[in-house]
Amino acid sequence: MKTLLSFGHGYSARALARLLPRDAWQIIGTTRSAEKAEDLRAEGVEPAIWPGADLTEALDAATHLLVSAAPDADGDPVLREWRDAIAARASRFAWVGYLSTTGVYGDRDGDWVDEDSDLRPATARGRARVGAEAAWRAVPGLPLHIFRLAGIYGPGRGPFEKVRQGTARRIVKQGQVFSRIHVDDIAQVLKASIDRPNPGAIYNLCDDDPAPPQDVIAHAAELLGLPVPPEAPFERAEMTPMARSFYAESKKVRNDRIKNELGVELIHPDYRSGLAALLRTETGS
Repeated sequence: MKTLLSFGHGYSARALARLLPRDAWQIIGTTRSAEKAEDLRAEGVEPAIWPGADLTEALDAATHLLVSAAPDADGDPVLREWRDAIAARASRFAWVGYLSTTGVYGDRDGDWVDEDSDLRPATARGRARVGAEAAWRAVPGLPLHIFRLAGIYGPGRGPFEKVRQGTARRIVKQGQVFSRIHVDDIAQVLKASIDRPNPGAIYNLCDDDPAPPQDVIAHAAELLGLPVPPEAPFERAEMTPMARSFYAESKKVRNDRIKNELGVELIHPDYRSGLAALLRTETGS
């Protein structure tokens, strides 16, 4: 029996868990709340409320680690508490995955980046991820795999509800492009890496079609048969600092490595495919 210990068992990790057969896998997932712990238990995941729980026994049992927990102002929360314990068990792990972000590449004025591009984070979140990646790489003997995720969407994280409510905005910044990834493709890439471990590897997780965000909203409206929201110039748009920070970076992200090394064929190679699948899920058609 293999055991996955998943730190911060959230949206992407839960999608991976659905791909792991429970007759071959035990899954232990950490969460911060008792309510979410019950949700995980209902999915066949053994929950642990952490920070707070003693995870020594879980680490002893783990053959695989997945880290989704984000760094905070003091660095990586998993390493802060469990670095020595993880390092002492490094040789026992068959695979360790760390979920990072394509934000580590910073702003490229719409140009392409790949896994060998230098890291130029333009935001505090990006800088924190660069630091966390380095901290995980510094743990000796760890079979570490780093996954840099583009903007995540999927069930419950699509644009349709805002379009239906009339609150969606098509904010336009000249030359702005984002890369994205459907959660089902995140899950299949993680599973492919578990099946074909390559310690030290770094993978970009994104689809084949980086696109302006206003185009995605427009396509969602067209799929729903609703009016396309009007364009709003970025310079005059009212936005939270968090929302505005996403527009500080424009780049296109290459994903050749997940295809060439892991043999992945994307389920949703572009946002059109992904949105159509979301709508079918929502409507049951």
